[in-house]
Amino acid sequence: MLGVMPLEKAIEEAKARELDLVEVSPKAVPPVCKIINFGQFLYRQRKADQKNRQKQKQAEIKGIRLGFRIGDHDLEVKEKQARKFIEDGDLIRVVMMFKGREMSHKELGLEKIKEFAKKLEDITQVDQAPKLQGNQVVMILTPKKN
Repeated sequence: MLGVMPLEKAIEEAKARELDLVEVSPKAVPPVCKIINFGQFLYRQRKADQKNRQKQKQAEIKGIRLGFRIGDHDLEVKEKQARKFIEDGDLIRVVMMFKGREMSHKELGLEKIKEFAKKLEDITQVDQAPKLQGNQVVMILTPKKN
């Protein structure tokens, strides 16, 4: 700890120690500087950033497929599966496929997929509303932010 000194003296001190003079807080009055090995500082910073990146979990998109004629108990099983995915921090892509004549009753499929979302509304929010894409309805659910 050297205290307050003129810039020239601080630069001389850093050269004498064979270190770098680094400005820590330029907006402070007077500006705050530190005498450190800047290369070593950058190396430690990169290592800390790398360690933090490894600890982060990338959210995956898990898929749940519902059938048009899915039963109540099967829907409950899919709900439990979805809850497990949400607790793990993953996104859920809910897909309902239509086959043959089921295409003429898309509104019933939309009701069923909305019912599924309603069962999970305590822990999820709808990121992408149910949308018809060809012969399937797709909806994306994400964990609720507290």
